[in-house]
Amino acid sequence: MSNGPWTDQENDLIVADYFAMLGDDVSGRPYNKAEHRRGLLPLLNGRSEGSVEFKHQNISAVLKGLGEDWIPGYKPAFNFQMTLVDAVARWLALNPAWLDRHSGAGAPTGLAEAQPIWIGPPPTLSNQPPPQELEQMLHIARKFDVAARDERNRALGRAGEERVLAHERAALKSAGREDLARKVRWVSEEDGDGAGYDIASFAPDGRPRLIEVKTTNGWERTPFHISRNELAVAEERRSEWSLFRLWNFAREPKAFELHPPLDAHVTLTATSFQASFY
Repeated sequence: MSNGPWTDQENDLIVADYFAMLGDDVSGRPYNKAEHRRGLLPLLNGRSEGSVEFKHQNISAVLKGLGEDWIPGYKPAFNFQMTLVDAVARWLALNPAWLDRHSGAGAPTGLAEAQPIWIGPPPTLSNQPPPQELEQMLHIARKFDVAARDERNRALGRAGEERVLAHERAALKSAGREDLARKVRWVSEEDGDGAGYDIASFAPDGRPRLIEVKTTNGWERTPFHISRNELAVAEERRSEWSLFRLWNFAREPKAFELHPPLDAHVTLTATSFQASFY
């Protein structure tokens, strides 16, 4: 059995096979992990079944760092080589439709029937992963600018906003405020971007809620972009504005909310600059 580093060819083979299984998994199609493994082993350089299984877990870890979906049965395992990250990046470059997809699992089929989303606590220092694991994921997210990728994915963003719109209406109806539920507005859809928030909603007591939605298929610590205008509105209307972070969108949407000041929750990093001739 080979114990040496995996070659680029081996990495490409196992990554392609992993995505074949993942495609079946997210689509709800049956597949057999053992059959995939048996078909893959003869193509590799004398790798053991255990080595292949652990490499599958490494791929899950890479995808977690990329803010992407992974196969639940392959729990992310870290301390992987960056050559595996490069192999995943090659596959994604050859299959751009994968990143452009957004699952219908997160989007409501009928806004009236949609149920409220589970909202949990936001990430904090006390609930972060072990340092080495966190550093590997953050390194991948920075290298591939995961936040910018999610920001460019218009279909994902729109589906997330629609889901949160349904959530707000359902939550108000559950609280006995159908009068307020009827007044909830999808501002970014009706008026266009520029307001500094996407949805104008209400608390059950009638107080306004101005909600900026950020959506990802990844885990709860996936970075996101926020505009200068959104930050300005957050500061100007602190008591009303909130950031609704929707994550794991492709499978089972979950969320947390952040309230101003945002720099109490996240590290804000300038990513662009204005160039002037004066």
